[in-house]
Amino acid sequence: MSGEAPGKRPRTLGLTGSIGMGKSTTAQMFAQAGAAVYDADAAVHSLYAQGGGGAAALAATFPGAVHDGAVDRAQLSALVLENPSALKQLETLIHPLLAQHRQQFYQQSLASRAPLLVFDIPLLFETGGERGLDAVAVVSAPPEVQAARVLARPGMTAEKFEAIRARQLDDAQKRARADFIIDTGQGLDAARQAVADIFAALTGPDWTPRPNQT
Repeated sequence: MSGEAPGKRPRTLGLTGSIGMGKSTTAQMFAQAGAAVYDADAAVHSLYAQGGGGAAALAATFPGAVHDGAVDRAQLSALVLENPSALKQLETLIHPLLAQHRQQFYQQSLASRAPLLVFDIPLLFETGGERGLDAVAVVSAPPEVQAARVLARPGMTAEKFEAIRARQLDDAQKRARADFIIDTGQGLDAARQAVADIFAALTGPDWTPRPNQT
């Protein structure tokens, strides 16, 4: 997505953050500001739905998680959450399909002439997804706020929370690698202002893309 000459394409922003940081709400704010937003979680839901392609890709390796042509996400999660080998198999099968989804989104967004494309990807750094993007914004919050949000979710336990966090890059490491940080612990108004500032910076004439274009 970085092969076109500057000025001939919209700017691209990776949006990421650990579980419970408020990333989905922040992505909605970018959409309200006028950005085209790619939702990796929604893409996974689409792939796992009946006829979405994910079930066919996973059927041989995870037969217990595929029923009537669709993937049962709860059963799949139980199979891979604490099994690094199974998780690696899952990623090997699904990531190429997600890459196709992202490319389709990019091409459609070019036609829409959106000034900013936001790629909402939970495991952005973990999968090397930041390569080729103009900038990365990390959504963050204090640990106690994160824990309170996550543990309030139906069916969530402290053990499951820790297992999910173990898959994700530490928040401090993400913040250190970010071009922008959106602290949702300061409330919705502060987050909305941060989104507006980032949108203005990236769509303005003076932004310099990240040096790691590949």
